[in-house]
Amino acid sequence: MSKTLVRLALALGLGLAAAPALAKNPMVGGAPMFASKTIVENAVNSKDHTTLVAAVKAAGLVDTLSGPGPFTVFAPTNAAFGKLPPGTVETLVQPQNKAQLTGILTYHVVPGTYTSKELMKLVKQGGGEATLKTAQGEPLTVAMARGGKGLTVTDAKGNTARVTIANVMQSNGVIHVINGVLMP
Repeated sequence: MSKTLVRLALALGLGLAAAPALAKNPMVGGAPMFASKTIVENAVNSKDHTTLVAAVKAAGLVDTLSGPGPFTVFAPTNAAFGKLPPGTVETLVQPQNKAQLTGILTYHVVPGTYTSKELMKLVKQGGGEATLKTAQGEPLTVAMARGGKGLTVTDAKGNTARVTIANVMQSNGVIHVINGVLMP
């Protein structure tokens, strides 16, 4: 069996999006994500991440996430932000709440590039979970999802989000789309 078929079988068997070598320009939010573009250049095209993009702009993080990185971003979808209590997003994007918003957003960013394969390796080495230090400074916990298919990320408050699209490679890191908002 060719290496490509083996990788595809592993990716599908693990319930993850195809590995970067298999999905040259994966679709996220109806738009192709180009590995040659930065996190911000790609995110602005995803219709599933308009809330995240607006929050990144309000927090003044566009230049940071457009920089060289590398970064691993756990990117909540609009639906994930929609799970927050009513009015939360509207309150956070107000100028007087910029510090709190920045803290929440940088809690979704880990310095370095961690593909799902690398995250799974860390989880196995950690006996079932791995702790990553975020750009915000507090830890996130990564573990295998129930049934051993895919990954979950748990925040400091015990809230868990599932990685729904893994390994969206960027010129300055990688994005893993998640179905929840993480809170420090």
